[in-house]
Amino acid sequence: MNGDQPIRVLIAEDEANLGELLQSYLAGRGHRITVTLDGRAALDALHTQPYDVALLDIVMPKLDGLEVLRQVRENPSPPECIIITGNGTIDTAIAAMKLGAYDYVSKPYRLAEIDVLVRRAWEKRRLTTDNERLSARLSRVDAPRDFTSVYAPMQAVLALARHAAPGDSPVLITGEPGTGKSELARYIHAHSSRSAGPLVDAVCASMTAGECAVDLFGIERPADDDKNASVAAAIGLVESAAGGTLLLDDVQLLDPMAQTALADTLAERSFRRVGSKHRIESEARFIATAGAELPAAVRAGSFRADLFDALGQVSIALPPLRERSVDIAILAQAFVREFGGLRGPSLAAEAVDALQNYPWPGNLRELRNVLERAVLLAGSGIIHAHDLPLPAAVRTAQAGDESPLSLEEVERRHIAAVLQRTNWHQGKAAGLLGISAKTLYRKIREFGFERPAGVGAS
Repeated sequence: MNGDQPIRVLIAEDEANLGELLQSYLAGRGHRITVTLDGRAALDALHTQPYDVALLDIVMPKLDGLEVLRQVRENPSPPECIIITGNGTIDTAIAAMKLGAYDYVSKPYRLAEIDVLVRRAWEKRRLTTDNERLSARLSRVDAPRDFTSVYAPMQAVLALARHAAPGDSPVLITGEPGTGKSELARYIHAHSSRSAGPLVDAVCASMTAGECAVDLFGIERPADDDKNASVAAAIGLVESAAGGTLLLDDVQLLDPMAQTALADTLAERSFRRVGSKHRIESEARFIATAGAELPAAVRAGSFRADLFDALGQVSIALPPLRERSVDIAILAQAFVREFGGLRGPSLAAEAVDALQNYPWPGNLRELRNVLERAVLLAGSGIIHAHDLPLPAAVRTAQAGDESPLSLEEVERRHIAAVLQRTNWHQGKAAGLLGISAKTLYRKIREFGFERPAGVGAS
């Protein structure tokens, strides 16, 4: 079984009794079986519906198993094919494997052997499919997005980013969670003279206190240091980004020691590996992202003022989505095309109205998540307001069923509903809302929410 779904198996066997025997046995093992008696019928079946695994007899009327294999491998998503041969010659096996067969089995065979091969072939196909999906997702994530906006302050931001991209000056991008800070950093890298070099992502939130310096600058063990013989020499992220760009995500989360070392690196244009006395020239460009609260952290003394000034030679502040409501229709259509393709669903007018009247506490990230889910559920139809995973107050207000609510009240109700849906698991709730756990915690305090008695902690 494939989780809750059976493995879909096509059997192409011209010996009717043997086909029925295989069908009975494999169906009893939980698989969904289709049997055909000749090669042409097998090929027709493979072209009309999806299968995970195909068992192809080598000798069949109309088309033999190798010809069926050759043609089916041209499908966009072919099943894994197992060739059944009556003579078991090496030449047949080699020909089958060259054509892309998963394996072959010789008659007579044990039914249990066939079941094992079917399951292994399905495992391979599942891994291949998962890898393709992951690669496609990563390519979408890594590809720099084309930014469009009709909101004048955002147009000014994009003009500044385009102007800064060709240079080598550090860039500091600030904004609320989900406003697209990392994507804008990738856009700048892609349009810089360093675009052929690496873009190295340093996720400051994942660096533990005391280890940030090693992560960023690497470590070097002196040759005569027997005490630290177990510590391997390693380059850091700054060195890995040589000739390219180092993206410091959430730079405000760096510990004080790493802040000092980074400020020194920017001032001197060189750095030391931990444990080394020799300086190495820094050949990376620095782009940092931070929350909108970073200037307040500088004033409070929790973030170094000299590092803030060095990173902010070019400073870009991204506006929250709620201030860019004129862009929501454009962005929504772009996300629908991204997830649905040319034959995907379309957005109804009342759905666009609902999107424009929602405050988007999670900004672009939340909008993207909402439309990804809506496209998945809508298929190739029309996305209506009631299809959007938004608070009911937002959707029904469009139909005049209730008085308009303030954006703050809509946000409060939505966060309350998501907390209730996730049984107050704040990590899951933050993910659904498209905001960080830290931001959710702040919202809980602002709105005065209290965890219900008996509800488990996150």
